[in-house]
Amino acid sequence: MKLLNRVRERRVADSVIRDPAEHTTMDERGAVRSVQAADISMPEQELIELWSPLYLERLARTYWRFLTRATLGLVRVFYTDRERFVCLLSPRIKLLTFRAPEYEMDDQRGVVRWRIERGVLVARRGCGGDGYLEIDVERRPAPQPGMVQVHVEVEVANFYPAIASTIGRPFYSATQSRAHVLLTHGFLRSLARLDLAPSKVGRFATVDQVPAPRLPPPRERHGVSARG
Repeated sequence: MKLLNRVRERRVADSVIRDPAEHTTMDERGAVRSVQAADISMPEQELIELWSPLYLERLARTYWRFLTRATLGLVRVFYTDRERFVCLLSPRIKLLTFRAPEYEMDDQRGVVRWRIERGVLVARRGCGGDGYLEIDVERRPAPQPGMVQVHVEVEVANFYPAIASTIGRPFYSATQSRAHVLLTHGFLRSLARLDLAPSKVGRFATVDQVPAPRLPPPRERHGVSARG
């Protein structure tokens, strides 16, 4: 009972999965687009205190922390000033390499985006291309007084999975794609605790230090490139 009470105390907000109908697709070229989403309802004062580029940096770090914890430490993330490496145990086995994150934010939306560079999981066609991973957060009013809703979308776009081009698309759909969706849903649900990891970098403090979002949210972006 005491453990249950501690879990309840940590749950500051509520998270409800809101995936679009076709949340994962693959086009004729073999490029994957996957969008998972959730609505996070929280006290308005909590969001006022969190709404800053530093919050975006902490949210990004929380995503990588969740990935490591959910895989029991098998998948780890290593940082440099210019890249992020998602590795299997050792930095020598790079599953995915991303460029340094890009941040965009205004009073209503925040975006953190990592461009896909290369990695064991990336087919040759997708190396150094238009692929990216993105977390998009949007403030919305909530029906309850004193509450606010944050709509969170996690998008992978223009990703060419190596496993689909070698073993086949059905195998990719049944394994790597399914695992990605489950992990992302777990991450979105975990946000109800508002337990954000400390930023590794901490470069930004105020909204005016980063550009405003240039593109519509992922749910409205089908067919629109995120290339800068």
